[in-house]
Amino acid sequence: MSGNIQLLSGTLAQARNENRAALIAYLPAGFPTVDGGIEAVKAALDGGADVVEVGLPHSDPVLDGPVIQTADDIALRGGVKIADVMRTVREAHEATGKPVLVMTYWNPIDRYGIERFTAELADAGGAGCILPDLPVEEAGVWREHAEKHGLATVFVVAPSSKDARLAKITASGSGFVYAASLMGVTGTRESVGAQAQDLVRRTRATTELPVCVGLGVSNPEQAAEVASFADGVIVGSAFVKRLLDAPDQAAGLAAVRELAAQLAEGVRRDA
Repeated sequence: MSGNIQLLSGTLAQARNENRAALIAYLPAGFPTVDGGIEAVKAALDGGADVVEVGLPHSDPVLDGPVIQTADDIALRGGVKIADVMRTVREAHEATGKPVLVMTYWNPIDRYGIERFTAELADAGGAGCILPDLPVEEAGVWREHAEKHGLATVFVVAPSSKDARLAKITASGSGFVYAASLMGVTGTRESVGAQAQDLVRRTRATTELPVCVGLGVSNPEQAAEVASFADGVIVGSAFVKRLLDAPDQAAGLAAVRELAAQLAEGVRRDA
């Protein structure tokens, strides 16, 4: 079975045709439980997210701040497995018809087996993978299997990336480019800043791929700001925090759905 890279590309193109940025939500699998995590992903998509990244919880999430680290820890203590991540992708995609990616560090894939992982992700209806710690120089075998199975390979660029490095990264990726808005870890911030806009400009000079900005966006005003210069707005910690702060699962799902609706309105608004 082939994965859904074309659905991802079509979704991002459709947003561009509507003269807006796409809203991309991030939620970790297995949090607060496997079933609860699936419902949370569906709530984000139902609320207005165009795309979802399902996080594969990791014991050493170097790109993630304290909010997502807390959620990952809860998921890992609950015994989440890669099979649960695949089930989350499958059920969220089947329920909504929208593209679902996995965001993961490289070590779990390496241990699981590249062919096994890519085949299972494609079979689950996944659209691809975001791989924040896989150097492009070492990505050849992964890319070969991802392409075979119709999966996007999304790499992360940062404000520190030199122009030559940006060109090398974007030439190796597919689906979209994940532009980290600042040097640091995920989390909500007061301002996303000009650094992100400059990174998007420099990245676009190297590629036709959509450039989507993550790290720091948490409210409709910030979403509108980023949407004014990026092809997609990625929001993670703000969704996870809604679940962490909720008194029960029903309230958490309602809060996720509400935030998705607010952010979806934000990406459609002039900043």
